[in-house]
Formats: sequence, C-alpha cells, structure tokens
Amino acid sequence: MSNPHRLFDCLEKMLKEGPNDVLLSAKENGSWRTYTVREVADTVEKLSAGLLSLGIGGKALSIEARDKVAILAKNRPEWIFLDLAVQKIGAVLVPIYPTVHVNDLQFVLNDAAVKLAFVNDAELLGKVTDVQAQVPSLTAVYSFERLDGCRHWSEILLLGGPEHLQQIETVAATITTEDLLTIIYTSGTTGTPKGVMLSHRNVLSNVLAVLPYLPVGRGTRALSFLPLNHIFERMVTYVYLFAGVSIFYAESLDTLGENLKEVKPQIFTTVPRLLEKVYEKIMAKANELTGLKKKLFFWALALGEQYDVQKKGSPVYRAKLGLARKLIFTKWKEALGGEIRCIVTGAAPCQVKLIRVFTGAGIPILEGYGQTESSPVISVNRMEEESRMFGTVGPVISGVEVKIAADGEVLCKGPNVMMGYYKRPDLTAETVQDGWLYTGDIGTLVDNKFLKITDRKKEIFKTSGGKYVAPQPIENRFAESPFIGQVMVVGAGEKFTGALIVPAFSQLRDWCRQQGLGESLTHEEMVTNPRVVRHYQELVQELNTHFNPVEQVKKFELLPTEWTVNAGELAPKMSLKRKVIMETCGSYVEKIYGR
Repeated sequence: MSNPHRLFDCLEKMLKEGPNDVLLSAKENGSWRTYTVREVADTVEKLSAGLLSLGIGGKALSIEARDKVAILAKNRPEWIFLDLAVQKIGAVLVPIYPTVHVNDLQFVLNDAAVKLAFVNDAELLGKVTDVQAQVPSLTAVYSFERLDGCRHWSEILLLGGPEHLQQIETVAATITTEDLLTIIYTSGTTGTPKGVMLSHRNVLSNVLAVLPYLPVGRGTRALSFLPLNHIFERMVTYVYLFAGVSIFYAESLDTLGENLKEVKPQIFTTVPRLLEKVYEKIMAKANELTGLKKKLFFWALALGEQYDVQKKGSPVYRAKLGLARKLIFTKWKEALGGEIRCIVTGAAPCQVKLIRVFTGAGIPILEGYGQTESSPVISVNRMEEESRMFGTVGPVISGVEVKIAADGEVLCKGPNVMMGYYKRPDLTAETVQDGWLYTGDIGTLVDNKFLKITDRKKEIFKTSGGKYVAPQPIENRFAESPFIGQVMVVGAGEKFTGALIVPAFSQLRDWCRQQGLGESLTHEEMVTNPRVVRHYQELVQELNTHFNPVEQVKKFELLPTEWTVNAGELAPKMSLKRKVIMETCGSYVEKIYGR
C-alpha cells in the first residue's frame, strides 16, 4: 500500500498481506477465541455502519462538533473493533480508565459531550448510570459483557444497511492525517483532568518511528495487559497491527503468569512496578532454596548485576554468564513463556538494577520515555546494543528533536506533539511554545545521544533551609532494595528530608521468619516491631551514602498497607499521586516531623 496516513489504514495493509492471519485473541469461557484479520475487518465494517445508522460520525466537522464516543473497558478485541470503527466514520474515541472516580467520569463525559458510552461489565455500567442523569449529551450505553438492562454492543452490528456501508467509504476518504483521532484525559495527578487531543499524524508518526526498533513481524505473538486507554499500550497496539503481530489479551494481572505460559509471547510492554513484582517473586523463591541450589542462584544473580550492554566484560565473565543463563536464567525465561525477545517498559522510571539483571539474564528490557502529549514516545532504547544504555531512556526517535532548556527541562518538537488540550487554549499555550512541548521533566543528553531523565520539575521541593531536593533519584535508589516495595520522599518546607516506606512484605516476612520473629505476623505487627524498624534504619543509613547531606533521609515511617490505584494513591500507570498520599498518610508525615 502507499504510505499510510491514518491509523485505520493498517486494515488495508493487513488484508493484503495476510487476511487469514490470527490478529486478536482473548479468553472466552476458559479458552482462547481468535479473530483473523478478515474477521476483524468485517466486524469493524459492520460496527462502523451500525454507528452511522445511530447518527454517530459522518462528514468531518469542527473538533467540538464531532461526535465523541467513550469507552471504559479492560483490554479485549472489542476495544480495537470500536477504536477502528469510530476512526473510520470520523467520530472521536474518548478512552476512560476503568478505575476512574465518578466525579472525574462525570467531568470527562460532560467536557467531551460524549454521545455513546461502551462499558466492559456491570461494575462499569454502574459507574456510568450513576452519573448519566447529569450528562445530557449521553444518549445510550452499550456493554461488552451480556448484562440485564443494558444493550449488548453486538446489536449495533445488525443496524447498518447497504447505504451505510457505502457511506463508510465516502466518510473515510475525507479523513486526513491532520484530523483529530482521540481525546485522552490525563489521570489528573493534580486538579481537573485535561483532554489531550491527538491527531492521526501524531500517533501514526510515533508508530512508524518505533516499528523498526522492535523485533516484530507477521507471526510474532504479543501479550497485552497494560490498559489500552493509556496512549503507550494503544500506540504499541498499532505498531503490532502495522507489523501483522498476533495480539493476545491477558485475562487479568492475577492470571498473568498463567497467560504468559499459554501464549509464549515474544514481546510485551509493561510498567516498572510489574517488573519489580516479578523480581520480588523470583527473590522470594530464591530465599527458600538451600545448599548448592541457593549458591548457584546467587552466583548467577551476581553475574547478572554486573552486566553492562555497552561493556561486554572479559572472556571469562562472558563464559560464566553463558553458563549462568543455561543453569539459572533459562528458568526466568520459562516463567515468561520461554520465547521472549524483549520487554518494553515505560510510563515511570525503571530501576537500573532490574534492567541490568534481566538483560544479563538474556531478557532485554527496553526502557522508553514520553507522555500523552507526545503520542507518547520521545525516546527509547533499541534492540541494537549500540543504541542502548542502562540508566537512560535511549536515543530520541527519528523525526523528533529534543533540546534541554537552561533550567534543565526537556523540550520536544516533532510530528508527535499534540494538537493541544481540548477547549483549553490557555493550557496549550503554556505547554507548547513555538512548536516545542515543555515536558515538565528534567534531563540531560549523555554522549549527545542518550536521553536521561533525572526528575519531574514540579516534584522538586525546597526545604525550610532553602535547599532543593529532587525526590525521584532518591526514590529510585531506595526502591532497588529488595526490602522496599514503595517509597515517597517528603520534606517540602521542612527542616530535613523524610520518607514514607511501604516494605516489600513477602521479602520482609521471610526475614522475620529467619530472625525467629514468627511466621504469621500481620503487616501492622511487622512494621511496628523494633527489630524490623532497626533493620530498616540500617538499610536507610546505607542507602543515604549515595546522596549529599540535604538529600539524605533523616527519618522515615513504615506503612502497613500498599498504595493502590483503587485507593487513588497511584495513577493508573502506577506513578505516585503525591498530593493524595500526603492527605491519606498525613498522620505518618506529622510523626516524621514530630508534630
């Protein structure tokens, strides 16, 4: 095909190259239900016609006049059917996180004047019906699961007639690369959600730039579990579609281990927190080993921890690592299905130690960087080893420019920079100036090639002594400890730097058992045990040696419960919502500062 200029052009390409290839797959009643390229294309066509018959879409109008369709659902083939259908008829998809708070849901549905909403299940239907009376634009709600009292999405497939099928082609022909594709409301770590407007060109430029960097092609299997409503997973999905990759949707995060073994993917995307959890499980199992097996594991781990992609090490080191991969690290690979070529991580900073160990184990981790406003990728580490550097987020992608402002802020310019914030020209003017996107992140270019992000501009705080502290590098270093599950550095306007620490409870439980403190301590009992507190004091003391005096954590509090997305303390991409944590954990912060 000629050069694609809209995302839905992937359908034409795939139909030419492999109409009978398996494209999408998900579990239905306990077994995998697959959809070929032709089945997907036919379903998209019927869904497009049905939506047109409902009065959705049609000829391109102004951005505000175009019909908006919301989706609140887990990853599943229907998500992609709807995305492609909405694109082809010139409407605009508004994806919403399933974990959204009802107040934010009401705001988004009204702000975008959403006409139709598609929900996954009864729980999400409940959220929409709770606010429906306050959303005058919303005419109907459809569900992907069969539910009493709600129309099933498949009903729409029967509505379109020959005139609507003809209309699809007419409308699709009018859609240009500059047209609005989607509005994605950012998770709102501060204040009201902002609607990021992305065009076909924005996302497609990202897809075509990233495609050559990944080891994918027809017949490659990918497992998808990061939320599709986040631009990272959605953009990568289109990389897969343009490459002809078969996409399998994990049932849930709880079944991930099982799904990895069933699908045997060659690639998947993740966020650092999930990698940390995999690593914590591996370490918990390793600590149960005894004798030679335990010695061998920690010998292999030490070799992995020394691995550097840019410095290959001596022939003796390489021979030992090869042996370690055969004896120990093959088991890691088997746990991921046995055929993994690489894992792509983004959305939050990943511990260098994890990237080093997994890559040393023969499982390359490619860390990238970007944000919703940049569709999302700005830079990414590549499969070619000369284009990979641990501790950085890789070289800038082709077609995109990056410069570092005088205050260290990372600025980005290119076809991936958003159209603007929906109905907020004031915010757009603050964020994009002369074509440059002001990312709000602080960074440097290493060797004039590799981008390294050091902190969030807004998260840097000043102590009462007037000294600046950047929390992210401290948190990243602390999170490398196997005993620390989550950590947030505090101290804005205070005399010294403190920290809220959530232990890695499985690791801590093992330690308590080894110390003879008992096997069935509750989280509360563990974090208040004097010996546990002393253990963490020693850990913090040791970790503090990596920082200058003003950055060193002088006091900390151990928390008995993890921060979660459902409790609102983590954004859906697993990054800390500092403002919320400061409120929910206020009493612990007071304790740190003796109030």
